[in-house]
Amino acid sequence: MTKLRVGNAPCSWGTLEFEGMKSEQIDFHRMLDELVETGYTGTELGDWGYMPTDAPTLTQELTRRGVVMLGAFVPVALKDASAHAAGIETALRTARLIAEVARDPAPFLVLADQNGTVPERTLNAGRIRPSLSLSPAVWKAFADGANAVANAVSKATGLRTVFHHHCAGYVETPDEIAQFLQLTHPQTVGLVFDTGHYVFGSGDCDVITGLERFKDRIWYIHLKDCRRDIAEKSRTEGWDYFQALRHGIFCELGKGCVDFPKVLRWLKSIGYQSYVLVEQDVLPGMGAPKNSAFRNREYLRSIEQYFA
Repeated sequence: MTKLRVGNAPCSWGTLEFEGMKSEQIDFHRMLDELVETGYTGTELGDWGYMPTDAPTLTQELTRRGVVMLGAFVPVALKDASAHAAGIETALRTARLIAEVARDPAPFLVLADQNGTVPERTLNAGRIRPSLSLSPAVWKAFADGANAVANAVSKATGLRTVFHHHCAGYVETPDEIAQFLQLTHPQTVGLVFDTGHYVFGSGDCDVITGLERFKDRIWYIHLKDCRRDIAEKSRTEGWDYFQALRHGIFCELGKGCVDFPKVLRWLKSIGYQSYVLVEQDVLPGMGAPKNSAFRNREYLRSIEQYFA
């Protein structure tokens, strides 16, 4: 029987990467303790400096709890060629740390756009029109940057890089994901498929269509739910990405429109072997992160027969 391996991330405890969107800081000791208590065995690094940045200390903290490091999120302004060198430096610093604490499976460098920093993309998250996408020349610069980061990380550490499509960034819609993948190297740049961001970015709850479309490049899975009613209200009211977050667009698993039993059946059908990572962006006033993490894990337990 195949066992579903499940991790969770610091963002589920309120450590979002966006300024002004962080909850009251829960320190990493408590976050990791609660992660284990609620039934998870893997995590990601979170913002640089949230967890220890020296490998021996981080290894000790993870090992004594039996937790595997699954990846680290690194945002880079990829459309700007002048930002690539600094982005590579940041990616290498991060990759070297997670490579030193690696167990089985090896972690991923999770590369992303500098999401939430471009006003027109942030304002129109969930309703991106083709006219808001990058020009061919800027697409090339964007992809060149991603290729350069992934090549540098692979050469220095042996780790693989996955790109995180994300609302309020330049790779949000299914066609933008496809364009990005067409322009990047399939051997060195994979995709982390995020179910919640796919729903909001595509306007379609049918994530299986996206999984099938991009299955040749999907190396890692983030499980996130999305409320259809909040997404629709965001579009009709003209909310920006951060307003949608504050209204709880990314809800607890099973409370949105993502069909997770179908997702697990799909993962089983392709022989998926890695971890899945639960993410639920918890903002102030949304309740206790530990309780949400527990309910998310219990929900997955209730449907794990679709993966076994």
